[in-house]
Amino acid sequence: MALALVLNSGSSSIKFQLVDPKKHATDEPFAVGLVEQIGEEEGTVTLTYDGEKHQVHAPIPDHMVGLDMAFKLMHDKGCGPEDLDITAVGHRVVHGGILFSQPEIITDEILGMVKDLIPLAPLHNPANISGIEVARQMLPDVPHVAVFDTGFFHSMPPAAALYAINAEVAATHGIRRYGFHGTSHEYVSQHVPEMLGKPAEMVNQITLHLGNGASATAIRGGKAVDTSMGMTPLAGLAMGTRSGDIDPGIVFHLHRSAGMSIDQIDHLLNRDSGVKGISGVNDFRQLSKLIEEDDQDAWLAYNVYIHQLRRYIGSYMFALGRVDAITFTAGVGENAANVREDALADLEYYGIKIDKDKNNRRDKGAREISTDDSQVKVFVIPTNEELAIARYAVTLAAANS
Repeated sequence: MALALVLNSGSSSIKFQLVDPKKHATDEPFAVGLVEQIGEEEGTVTLTYDGEKHQVHAPIPDHMVGLDMAFKLMHDKGCGPEDLDITAVGHRVVHGGILFSQPEIITDEILGMVKDLIPLAPLHNPANISGIEVARQMLPDVPHVAVFDTGFFHSMPPAAALYAINAEVAATHGIRRYGFHGTSHEYVSQHVPEMLGKPAEMVNQITLHLGNGASATAIRGGKAVDTSMGMTPLAGLAMGTRSGDIDPGIVFHLHRSAGMSIDQIDHLLNRDSGVKGISGVNDFRQLSKLIEEDDQDAWLAYNVYIHQLRRYIGSYMFALGRVDAITFTAGVGENAANVREDALADLEYYGIKIDKDKNNRRDKGAREISTDDSQVKVFVIPTNEELAIARYAVTLAAANS
């Protein structure tokens, strides 16, 4: 069995999966793992394989030690990279800038170019790079492939991609809308034409990736024409802990009037805003429980979230001119029936009708939740970014072998 190892390296964690790229999206991966609390007094390596969960607790000073511990645990359970036919390693890289529109075989030159992009993603790219460097040392004979979150949005027209600021300043400092969650939006959108029974080039659609991070994308003929996240993942929809769109003047006001530093404002907008900033919680299950208890802050946070979501859906309907489908995906999008219903409430005039019974079913897999006579079809399609990365990695590795 030919497998791909998919790595998603964060600043203090490494998520990993062994994936059979030929499997269906709803099939369980061959193995799933997580290295967490890197750099803390004690870390944990968790592996789920063959229906069983295994853990190791020990200090994990850096990514090299963490990945080495993960590989040893996998080997002990019979699923180590040296025990299996690993044909490629796929790495999630958050920011590809304007340099990368497609997945790339990782060479020293490519890695150097990714390092040059660190100023655009100082929280994400350094961690992604650490994972790549460690994995290349530990698996030197396997092709490594970088898959960029921003790649799907290279097709956006300049009117959507550029900000209305001084052109020279923007060009010098790489300021433009890059978009994120691209692997998810692309993966989900590829399933919609088949569900509609139409060729991809004839389909206009809106995809909604709603997790703790959230983004909306307008797609025409398989290509993104607009997206809610911007130069960073802070822009767009209200999210679990991120503010989404705000008046830029708020930053100046907080600095001048509240005496807050740039780092404090950064933390506020990224870590202590959004649903959490208003209600105190960012998990939608907790938020729903608070709403049931008549917590007014939780209710307000929910309404702000829905209002922002409807605003983007409406603007993208105008941007596309004709919408064939609206698709919900990711943790909230796939599981919160109330969010889906409220986001599309009272839009029958625009040809959007939700079937409440279909929407409330807790089915797994891709499904339609609109009425039979809804002109705009509404879908729930589970995202599987790891499978998408695995397929990219194996395909590109084969093409370069």
